[in-house]
Amino acid sequence: MKDYQDPIHSVGMAEKVDSAIALDLLITVKEAVRNYSIALTEAASPEVRTTIRNQMEAAITYQQEVIQLMSDKKWFFPYDVQEQQALDIKAAQTAVDIAELDLFPANNNRKGLFPVPPQ
Repeated sequence: MKDYQDPIHSVGMAEKVDSAIALDLLITVKEAVRNYSIALTEAASPEVRTTIRNQMEAAITYQQEVIQLMSDKKWFFPYDVQEQQALDIKAAQTAVDIAELDLFPANNNRKGLFPVPPQ
Protein backbone atom coordinates (compact mmCIF):
# COMPACT_ATOMS: atom_id res chain seq x y z
CA MET A 1 0.00 0.00 0.00
CA LYS A 2 1.08 3.49 -0.68
CA ASP A 3 0.71 6.57 1.48
CA TYR A 4 -2.75 6.04 2.95
CA GLN A 5 -3.05 9.73 3.87
CA ASP A 6 -2.92 10.78 0.22
CA PRO A 7 -6.55 11.14 -0.94
CA ILE A 8 -5.79 9.55 -4.34
CA HIS A 9 -5.36 6.20 -2.57
CA SER A 10 -8.87 6.27 -1.12
CA VAL A 11 -10.41 5.46 -4.51
CA GLY A 12 -12.53 2.33 -4.12
CA MET A 13 -12.49 2.51 -0.33
CA ALA A 14 -16.24 3.14 -0.13
CA GLU A 15 -16.88 -0.18 -1.90
CA LYS A 16 -14.63 -2.01 0.57
CA VAL A 17 -16.39 -0.38 3.51
CA ASP A 18 -19.82 -1.23 2.09
CA SER A 19 -18.86 -4.88 1.66
CA ALA A 20 -17.47 -5.05 5.20
CA ILE A 21 -20.67 -3.55 6.61
CA ALA A 22 -22.78 -6.00 4.59
CA LEU A 23 -20.71 -8.94 5.85
CA ASP A 24 -21.11 -7.75 9.43
CA LEU A 25 -24.85 -7.42 8.84
CA LEU A 26 -25.00 -10.97 7.46
CA ILE A 27 -23.15 -12.36 10.48
CA THR A 28 -25.48 -10.46 12.83
CA VAL A 29 -28.62 -11.70 11.07
CA LYS A 30 -27.35 -15.30 11.15
CA GLU A 31 -26.70 -14.95 14.87
CA ALA A 32 -30.20 -13.55 15.37
CA VAL A 33 -31.74 -16.55 13.58
CA ARG A 34 -29.70 -18.88 15.79
CA ASN A 35 -30.78 -17.03 18.93
CA TYR A 36 -34.44 -17.09 17.86
CA SER A 37 -34.23 -20.85 17.32
CA ILE A 38 -32.83 -21.31 20.83
CA ALA A 39 -35.49 -19.02 22.30
CA LEU A 40 -38.17 -20.97 20.45
CA THR A 41 -37.18 -24.17 22.24
CA GLU A 42 -37.27 -22.37 25.60
CA ALA A 43 -40.65 -20.64 25.15
CA ALA A 44 -43.43 -21.97 27.36
CA SER A 45 -46.62 -20.46 25.97
CA PRO A 46 -48.01 -20.89 22.45
CA GLU A 47 -48.37 -17.12 22.04
CA VAL A 48 -44.71 -16.53 22.79
CA ARG A 49 -43.67 -19.36 20.44
CA THR A 50 -45.80 -17.85 17.66
CA THR A 51 -44.24 -14.42 18.18
CA ILE A 52 -40.70 -15.82 18.21
CA ARG A 53 -41.39 -17.97 15.15
CA ASN A 54 -42.72 -14.93 13.24
CA GLN A 55 -39.65 -12.90 14.19
CA MET A 56 -37.36 -15.77 13.20
CA GLU A 57 -39.06 -16.09 9.81
CA ALA A 58 -38.67 -12.35 9.26
CA ALA A 59 -34.97 -12.63 10.14
CA ILE A 60 -34.54 -15.53 7.70
CA THR A 61 -36.19 -13.49 4.95
CA TYR A 62 -33.91 -10.58 5.76
CA GLN A 63 -30.89 -12.89 5.68
CA GLN A 64 -31.89 -14.02 2.18
CA GLU A 65 -32.12 -10.38 1.08
CA VAL A 66 -28.66 -9.58 2.46
CA ILE A 67 -27.17 -12.65 0.77
CA GLN A 68 -28.83 -11.66 -2.53
CA LEU A 69 -27.45 -8.11 -2.25
CA MET A 70 -23.96 -9.38 -1.50
CA SER A 71 -24.14 -11.88 -4.37
CA ASP A 72 -25.34 -9.22 -6.81
CA LYS A 73 -22.49 -6.90 -5.79
CA LYS A 74 -19.95 -9.78 -6.05
CA TRP A 75 -19.08 -9.48 -2.35
CA PHE A 76 -20.13 -13.06 -1.57
CA PHE A 77 -20.09 -16.26 -3.60
CA PRO A 78 -22.20 -18.83 -1.71
CA TYR A 79 -22.15 -21.39 -4.54
CA ASP A 80 -18.62 -20.93 -5.87
CA VAL A 81 -16.01 -22.01 -3.33
CA GLN A 82 -13.07 -21.08 -5.57
CA GLU A 83 -14.31 -17.52 -6.13
CA GLN A 84 -15.08 -17.11 -2.42
CA GLN A 85 -11.65 -18.41 -1.49
CA ALA A 86 -9.98 -15.94 -3.87
CA LEU A 87 -12.05 -13.11 -2.38
CA ASP A 88 -11.13 -14.19 1.16
CA ILE A 89 -7.43 -14.33 0.30
CA LYS A 90 -7.63 -10.85 -1.21
CA ALA A 91 -9.38 -9.55 1.94
CA ALA A 92 -6.76 -11.18 4.16
CA GLN A 93 -3.95 -9.61 2.11
CA THR A 94 -5.61 -6.21 2.42
CA ALA A 95 -5.77 -6.68 6.20
CA VAL A 96 -2.07 -7.57 6.27
CA ASP A 97 -1.25 -4.52 4.13
CA ILE A 98 -3.20 -2.27 6.47
CA ALA A 99 -1.41 -3.76 9.49
CA GLU A 100 1.94 -3.00 7.88
CA LEU A 101 1.15 0.68 7.30
CA ASP A 102 3.46 3.18 8.93
CA LEU A 103 0.93 5.01 11.08
CA PHE A 104 3.41 7.62 12.22
CA PRO A 105 5.56 8.46 9.17
CA ALA A 106 8.60 10.70 9.65
CA ASN A 107 7.37 12.99 6.90
CA ASN A 108 3.82 13.96 7.76
CA ASN A 109 3.75 17.12 5.67
CA ARG A 110 0.56 17.00 3.65
CA LYS A 111 0.85 20.50 2.26
CA GLY A 112 -0.63 20.70 -1.21
CA LEU A 113 -2.76 17.56 -0.98
CA PHE A 114 -5.96 19.32 0.06
CA PRO A 115 -7.52 22.51 -1.25
CA VAL A 116 -6.49 25.50 0.80
CA PRO A 117 -8.71 28.58 1.05
CA PRO A 118 -7.18 31.76 -0.33
CA GLN A 119 -5.23 33.86 2.18
